[in-house]
Amino acid sequence: MKHHIIQLTIFLLLICFFSSCEKVIDLKLDTSSPSIVIQGNVFDHDGPYKIQISKTVAFTEPNIFPAVTNARVTISDNLGNSETLTESSPGTYITSTLKGKSGVTYTLTVETEGKTYTALSTMPEPVNIDRIYIRKSDVGNGREVAFDFQDPPDIDNYYRVLEYINDSLKTGVNVGNDKLYPGKIITYSLGSSSIKEDSVLQSGDKVKIQFECIDKGVYEYFRTTKGNSDQSTSPTNPTSNISNGALGYFSACTVRQDSIIYH
Repeated sequence: MKHHIIQLTIFLLLICFFSSCEKVIDLKLDTSSPSIVIQGNVFDHDGPYKIQISKTVAFTEPNIFPAVTNARVTISDNLGNSETLTESSPGTYITSTLKGKSGVTYTLTVETEGKTYTALSTMPEPVNIDRIYIRKSDVGNGREVAFDFQDPPDIDNYYRVLEYINDSLKTGVNVGNDKLYPGKIITYSLGSSSIKEDSVLQSGDKVKIQFECIDKGVYEYFRTTKGNSDQSTSPTNPTSNISNGALGYFSACTVRQDSIIYH
């Protein structure tokens, strides 16, 4: 009986100790002013090309991003061409005559609310997809979709891959460079039947890839994104190639596409 009394006394003392050590932590979340977010591309195929402009929301707010309307948006190039974009819907601005071309440097200028934002992007030479195919997965016993391409020698190359399954874009950021394999044939793995259940491929699924050659500034943006939302104020915003504190990116890139039916 005495032994049980001692155990009970120790237990009550421990409760008092941990209760007395409890401390309220005051989280000081970021409530800074909204920032502008600019996202857009110029491709090496017919337009129209689209620039989207919005504002951030506080980290604690719902992900409803206000559109920036009535901005003046222009895209010019180093060949002397320039075009003012038309606002087709709130916050979305489109081109009408511009045609992207490899080797050309494009300048995006956005003027809104008394501020000017600029970005430069040079469109690289295109890299073709050699083949797309199904192979045994590198992880587990499943099978996966992969594609090969020949990396051009003697220049630094940067790539971005978008993957669609049954015409639905998969989330995530897929970028890479040729640092380890300059001038070599590079294999890139896509959807697999042996990974997370919510992304497992089923027989008959259509897998489409959009393979982009991007410049270094755009690569750095996506490399530092790491899945973060571009439109929530946070201390880990990605490295934008747009001036004056804007978030987002402007990319002049080449695009090649291919698809395969998974079976």
